Formats: sequence, C-alpha cells, structure tokens
Amino acid sequence: MQSANPPTPKRSRSRSRDRRTRSHREIKISKLLYLRAIKYAFLKFNPHHLSKNPILFVVAVGTIITAILAIKPNIFGELSNDNPRLFNISIALALFCILWFSNFAEALAESRGKALASILRSSKTKTTAKKLFPDGSIVEVDSEELQRGDTIYAIAGDIIPADGEVTMGVASVDESIVTGESAPVLKESGSDVGSSVTGGTRVISDELIVRVTAPPGRGFIDRIIANVEGKKRKKAVNEITITLLLVFLSLLFTLVVITLTTIAYYLQNPIDTPVFIALLIALIPTTIAGLISTIGISGMDKAARLNVIATSGRIIEACSDIDVLVLDKTGTITLGNRLAESFIPVNNHSLEELAHISLAASIFDDTPEGKSIVRLAERLGARVDFERGAAQAIPFSPITRMSGTNLPSGRQLRKGAVSAIEEFVSNEGGQVTPDVGTAFEHVAKQGGTPLAVAVDEEIFGVIYLRDIIKPGIRDRFARLRKMGVRTLMLTGDNNITAAVIAREAGIENCIADATPEVKNTVIRLEQAEGNRVAMTGNGANDASALAQANIGIAMNTGTQAAREAASIVDLDSDPTKLIDIIQISQQLIMTRGAITIFTIANKIAEYFAIIPLLIPNAKLESLNILGLSNLRAAILSILIYKALIIPILIPFGLIGVRTTNLSPNKMVQRNILVYGISGIVIPLILIKIIDMGITSAGLL
Repeated sequence: MQSANPPTPKRSRSRSRDRRTRSHREIKISKLLYLRAIKYAFLKFNPHHLSKNPILFVVAVGTIITAILAIKPNIFGELSNDNPRLFNISIALALFCILWFSNFAEALAESRGKALASILRSSKTKTTAKKLFPDGSIVEVDSEELQRGDTIYAIAGDIIPADGEVTMGVASVDESIVTGESAPVLKESGSDVGSSVTGGTRVISDELIVRVTAPPGRGFIDRIIANVEGKKRKKAVNEITITLLLVFLSLLFTLVVITLTTIAYYLQNPIDTPVFIALLIALIPTTIAGLISTIGISGMDKAARLNVIATSGRIIEACSDIDVLVLDKTGTITLGNRLAESFIPVNNHSLEELAHISLAASIFDDTPEGKSIVRLAERLGARVDFERGAAQAIPFSPITRMSGTNLPSGRQLRKGAVSAIEEFVSNEGGQVTPDVGTAFEHVAKQGGTPLAVAVDEEIFGVIYLRDIIKPGIRDRFARLRKMGVRTLMLTGDNNITAAVIAREAGIENCIADATPEVKNTVIRLEQAEGNRVAMTGNGANDASALAQANIGIAMNTGTQAAREAASIVDLDSDPTKLIDIIQISQQLIMTRGAITIFTIANKIAEYFAIIPLLIPNAKLESLNILGLSNLRAAILSILIYKALIIPILIPFGLIGVRTTNLSPNKMVQRNILVYGISGIVIPLILIKIIDMGITSAGLL
C-alpha cells in the first residue's frame, strides 16, 4: 500500500475553488427552480394531497361547485333570480388562483431540494467495484452487487462505490459532491475523524481498502436525496398546532357565515350558493393555510444551504428549545488526529530508550496517533529489532485504555492513559515514581494528551500528543451562552487536559475520563431535570449518546455509526453549527407566527368589507368605510385579494422574518404590532382598489 500523504492545497486557492463549486451548484438549482415549481403546482391538485390541508380542500370543493354553477347556474335551485354567469365564472377563477398559488408556494419551496436531489442523483453513476476476497484476489463486480461487510479496493481515480470504513491505507478523497468543498480530504484507517468514506466520492491519490457499511441505494447520499426531496416530511409541533388552530378558526367562521346567511334570509335578502361558497372562503384563513407548508419546507432548504442535513423539519424546529449542548472533544472541539509532539523520559531513561520502546509498543497501532508515534520515533533513530511475525499485537480497549506489543522474549510493552499504565505497572509489582506525575502535568497543562509507556513493571516515559482547538470556536460558544444554551464537554481525556481545553474553548463545564456509559448517564440526568439536550460527536463511541440526546448532531468527518445515530449531520463538521440551526428554528417559528397574525388581522378588514353589505336592511351602511359598491363586488374583491396576497407573501415565507437581538417575548410583541396593523391596513387598501377596478370594468 502506498502511504505518501498528498500535498496540502493552499488555503486561499482552496477557498476560491469552494466558492466556485458552491456557486455552480446554486446556478444549476436556480435554472430548474421555477420550471419545477410550475409543473408541481399543477400536480398538487391531486385530491390526496389537498386532503392533507383541510382549508385548501374546502377551497378545492368550492372551486368545483362554482365551476359547475358557472356552466349550469340553477342546478341547485337558487334562491335568487339574479345569478349572472360571469360572477360564477369569476368566483371559480378566483378560487382556482388561490389553490394554484398555494400549491405554487409549496412547490417553489420544494423545488430547490428537488433540484439538488436531481443533481446528486445524476452524479451517482453505476460503477464497477474492485471486490477484495479473503485470499487476496481482486475481482471487478457491479457496485449494485455489494453487501454490508464486503471489502473493496480503491485506487486514485476510482469512484468509491458504497459507504464504508477505511480498514487499511491512506488517501486523498474528493467529497465535493457531498459538502460542496473542492479541497480534498485525507482518509485513513483507525481515525475517528477521517476513516469513513461516502459512496460516490472519488479517490484523488494513493489507495484504500474499505469495508462496506451500507450497500448502494442505502448510503449517505441516498439519505441526503430523500431528505432534501422531503418525500416523508414530518410536520413540526408548531406547524401541527397552527394547523389545528386554523381548523378551529375555519369551523368558527363557518358557523359565523351560516349565522349571517340565516339572518340575511330572515331579513328577506337570501344568499344563493355561489355567494355562500365565496363568502365562506373569503372569511376562512386561506393565506396562512396556503403558506404553512412553504415555511416548514424552507427551513429544511435553509439548513441544506448551511450544509446541514436533518432527518426532518421537526428536528430543525426543535433546536429552538435546546438548553444544553454536550460535546465530545477530539474531532469536535479540536481538529482531531492527535499527533505525537515529543517524548518525555522518566526514571533516568534516555530519550533514545523511550523512542525505541514507544516504536515497539506502537508498531501494530494503525490509528493516526499510533502512526505519528512511529514516525517520531523513527526520526529519532529508533528501529524495530524483533521479528514482527513472532510478536503479539495487543489492541486498544476502552476498558483497559491501553494497547501494546508482547515481544517474542516475553517482555510486555504497553502505552496508554497514564492512570491505566500506572495500574498495569503496579499489578506487575513495579512502583510509580513522582517524575511520572510531573511529566503528566507538564503535558496536560499545555492542553495535550499524555500517554505513558511501560515495559513490564517499569514506566519509561510519557508521550506528548498534541491537538489543536478549531479556530474561532471560543467566540461561537460565547454566542451560544447569550442564546441561553449551556455547554458541557464530555471527554475520555484526563481532568487537567479537559480543563485546559474547556478553558481555551470557552466551555462552561467539562467531565473528564468519560466512557460511553458516562456520556449516556449525563445526558439522561440533564433530561431528567427538564433540559432538552443536543449532543455533538463524531466517534463510534459517541453513537449511543447521539441517539439518547433530544438532538444528535454528527460531524461529517465522523464514523458511519455516529452519522447513522444522529438526527442531524453537519457536512462542515463545525460543532457550533447549532447556533445557525437555532437561528433558523427561531426564524421559522417567528415567520409562521407573523403570517398567522397577519392573516387573522385580515379578518377585521374583510368583515368591515362584507357585513355592512350582507345585511343592508340592518342599517349598517355607516360601517361600509370602504364605500364598496355591492356585496358581490365586495366578495369577489376579497377573493382576488386572497389570490394575490399569497404570491406576494411567498418571498416572505421563503426568506423569513428578519431576526434581531430582541428576546423572544419582545419579538412576539413587535410582530403583533407590525403584522397586526399591516394585516388590517393592507387589505383595506387593496380590496378598495380591486373593487374600483371591478366596478369600472363593469364585470358585475
């Protein structure tokens, strides 16, 4: 296997390519946007789809009845002798426009996801896979024949045929199809932040051996396609609540219309069927009903544009209620792939001796940090002086927290957590000297991870593993605190290292020496106190905690197990992406609330337009502040207004209410004031203008 690392691209050039890649993808999507929306707006007239929105279903039924009455006006035995065919046609067309624009709003929100899914699907070409058999033979097979557990071999230029975990080798991989980032990513075995590969990505250099974890058709890109298409979109609690409110208001307004119709009949001013239908639809909240799905879908789209893939819109909106963010350290807060920085000898051993023992103890360690220890030892002149085939590899275990080598001579070489090595030495009959603790503290106080190295009953020294905190993360965590989200780091590192990293990253609390069981316990305790917990992680040992949390956020650089357990995958692997998700969530809720307030406020203007004309003998002419000509003109003006206001509000529903630094309560008060007043004034003005146009055109 080749092991040469690919050259690291220059940052400025990489960023330039990233912008070009993303903008190219956006251009492709924009070309398909409106054509798809127009097409799907007509397809959404399917009765099964309309039945999911009770208010729009009522509009659809009303459209059919008025269309029938436009063809045969007296089919229902109308009470009024004055039943112009043109009025029925106008009502039917207005209702059809309300339906079509509502469908168009939803289709427009979906079209970006469908276009992105189309691009991803077109990039999934049928490929051949180099299947590796146990006897070492390689046979080219159709990628569709691969199964979970199969082993494949990929070299430079190959498209990786299925999702998997790297078991051997190191290579540079182009993941731009998934992340939009053109800079290649280094993949190698044994790493929590670079061992998983995605089907459809391309190997740029070197070669890999990969164990298939998800066969073609059920991989990560397939999950992205399903999510952005929204085939099984789950409604958020907030959306369900508003839908129930709209149904209640519709029933209430239906009773009001029936009551008003009864009063009109009693006053010898009977209302015929087209007017009754038009009056009912004019007064029920069709505007928010036509835009409610659009707002929810736009949230998924906004998340996708932030390189965040969520299992549903419900998950995105739930992020606004998060109280605690629990984070892993390695690969989440820090860059991961800790590398050996230096050796610190103890017990009067020389640097050369420690390098030699560290090399022998790490020779079978295929993790990035194990390989870095080998490289550092070899740079110091250390060489393997035993027969590797006769030695026994001791793999790392979360229970023992150490690994190593049993030499042919019977000597036991171990490296691992300092406390674990100290226990190992004590069990062998040795003693731990004070200089071990001194070396341990020296490394831990620098934010590094100390690993002790021992032979049988004696510790030879400490290895300094260095990790780097992700840039800008401290300021981002400060923003989370301002949003009321408490941060808690859970790490398997020691107390001193954990405290240093937490302090440098600006994290409020940390728990060290945390096993997967401890992480689960901590999350359950937080939930028992009534807190909603988001967990961010990337390793296989984080999978159970990600599943336990209310919101599990996996890094894209993490393992396949972590990505499958999480409800959100961040393609940028940024642990503070929760800030952006919370802002999207809050914006969705505020936008839906603002349009609901606007729609309900519309009712005031509409009642002022209709009631004085509906019951003329009740001496309510003084309430006709708009001076509308007659009842039919008023109803038709309102329906035309409803048909026009939906496309006017589509950009508002897609972009959302502009959020500020105001508290949620003050934001609600501002929305009630702004959208409540505009919801009364705007329809009054537009309904009057439309009425003047109808009257001057002589339509009625």
